[in-house]
Amino acid sequence: MTKKKQLVNGAVQERDFFRDVMDVVRQVPKGRVTSYGAIAKYLGAPRSARIVGWCMNNAHAAQPPVPAQRVVNRIGLLTGKHHFTTPTQMEELLAKEGVQVKKDQVVDFARKFWDPAVELGF
Repeated sequence: MTKKKQLVNGAVQERDFFRDVMDVVRQVPKGRVTSYGAIAKYLGAPRSARIVGWCMNNAHAAQPPVPAQRVVNRIGLLTGKHHFTTPTQMEELLAKEGVQVKKDQVVDFARKFWDPAVELGF
């Protein structure tokens, strides 16, 4: 992934979007989920939800570990489940954290949703 330049306190700095995505996902609490779009919006790239998904596809290699199971689509569907070791691993990991899934969708998604813009602020 290429680095983007951004203006911070009047100075141009390089930004690593992949690293920023991983940093946000590491902050999602156990028992909560967020969406690709919410992460993209928080990082100032609201049209980059698919790029966030691409980052999640590569999260298995990131260190420290990234809880990719906590990232779902905008309506709570486990659209990234096919990138886990088994087709049920994403659901199993969420279940261990107390997140119920039914027919590949997070039950009570609105209550379980963790919005980085609210929780982390801008």
